[in-house]
Amino acid sequence: MNPSDLTDSFGQCLVRLEDRALRQGLPEPIVREVLGTLQFQPRVIELDRSQPEFMQSFADYLRARVTEQRVARGRELLSRHRDLLTRLTREYGVPGHYLVAFWGLETNFGSFLGSMPTLDSLATLACDGRRGAFFEDELMTALRVLERDSLVPASMRGSWAGAMGHTQFMPSSYLRYAVDGDDDGRIDLWGSEADALASGANYLQSLGWLRGQRWGREVRLPADFNHADAGVESSRMLEQWQKLGVTAGGGQPLPVADFEATLLLPMGHRGPGFLVYSNFEVIMRWNRSQSYAIAVGHLADRIAGGPALVAALPEQDRALSRAGIQAMQQRLHELGLEPGEADGIVGPATRAALRRFQRERDLVADGYPDPATLEAVMTQAPEASGEPE
Repeated sequence: MNPSDLTDSFGQCLVRLEDRALRQGLPEPIVREVLGTLQFQPRVIELDRSQPEFMQSFADYLRARVTEQRVARGRELLSRHRDLLTRLTREYGVPGHYLVAFWGLETNFGSFLGSMPTLDSLATLACDGRRGAFFEDELMTALRVLERDSLVPASMRGSWAGAMGHTQFMPSSYLRYAVDGDDDGRIDLWGSEADALASGANYLQSLGWLRGQRWGREVRLPADFNHADAGVESSRMLEQWQKLGVTAGGGQPLPVADFEATLLLPMGHRGPGFLVYSNFEVIMRWNRSQSYAIAVGHLADRIAGGPALVAALPEQDRALSRAGIQAMQQRLHELGLEPGEADGIVGPATRAALRRFQRERDLVADGYPDPATLEAVMTQAPEASGEPE
């Protein structure tokens, strides 16, 4: 269904949504006055339909998000909100520099909360056939948030997909996890930095944040390291990584601790390596992106006074197009290497397939589609894969 068709049917859809809201017990004045005045947003449909042609490389992603300016601003805000953040750490177990790092990644510390009308955006997506059920639920939840917290619809603005406030909570997260951080008797994730930080802490605690444990750290690998040991499917106890010769990024010994860690090489063997812990997966539950989670962790470290990365980010690293990744995945499938769905995203299954391919070709088995690996994959004839026909 194209945007013009949606415009024609939007009014009919709002009538259906009003009926559902009333059946769910939402007050009739809110339902009639709010839903009845919402406007179709064609720009939202355009953004929902668009897919970037090229994925951003990890190097470009990190450089854009962990900047010296953002680090300095984060340190300033860490100091300004120290009393609040100390209280939140005591109550929720999440250190303040992590909360400030999430704030920095989500809205650049509140400098851009989004300008799209939240309720209109959610209604537009709810009336779209692609993911309508999900956004219909979020719209109903947004109305409950509006009622509970006495919000003004016109002030509810955020991302095109309905994320709101300093922490960019979707309505369902807002309803479940938003809390009153400044003790003024109301919750406002747009106007109250304290509410936003407290809500972020509450959310992270609910996702399983482990008190007293960091997210992970940059590490240095020995020259003879077997890169096939990297990846989300290859967790080991920290002591085992030490025995394999892995050290902290500056060459110091890893700390002595009794927990598992996973080695990630987001740019393959040519870029930095990271050992990540349980709280890294908690960050991933906030946003299912390894690059995002590493950026949050590294920014938090920098805000707390830690150093920049020791390993250089290769300047020649380039992003693959989604179509290019899909073509690679399709060829890996033809070679019998099971890369998962050809979705244009290099996930765990695709990295595992790449490592199997690299081992068979005596390439560094880091699961990363560097130019040499990519060329070898795309030029390999299926019948030469070693798999039975």
